[in-house]
Amino acid sequence: QVQLVESGGGSVQSGGSLRISCAVSGFKPNCMAWFRQAPGADRKGVASTDNTGHKSIVHVVKGRFTISRDNATNTMYLEMNNLKPEDTAMYFCATPKDGDNWWLCALLEAEDFDYWGQGTQVTVSS
Repeated sequence: QVQLVESGGGSVQSGGSLRISCAVSGFKPNCMAWFRQAPGADRKGVASTDNTGHKSIVHVVKGRFTISRDNATNTMYLEMNNLKPEDTAMYFCATPKDGDNWWLCALLEAEDFDYWGQGTQVTVSS
């Protein structure tokens, strides 16, 4: 059984930092990604990485967020610095059944991802 479990969310003030984690079990993922969804908005890709070290990150968080992973433990991280109120969202990790195509992984289209975690809430107050 494939499970993705996020942790590490919380509430911080604007300018603060958080690190969220995603642990995958029952599956050895290649492509892994972070998405976020604010209330009333669509789920949007934030960053992705594969097990060869490729990384992709969307422009709106570039320079503030860093994606990383530990292949030995199938755990992915998102280090978030200089957080802004507009970063407030539920953050989800996801992985596709077949994650060997880096270009699809980097495109961060939700419909390309098959397995999802339950999400972890990040709230940034001004």
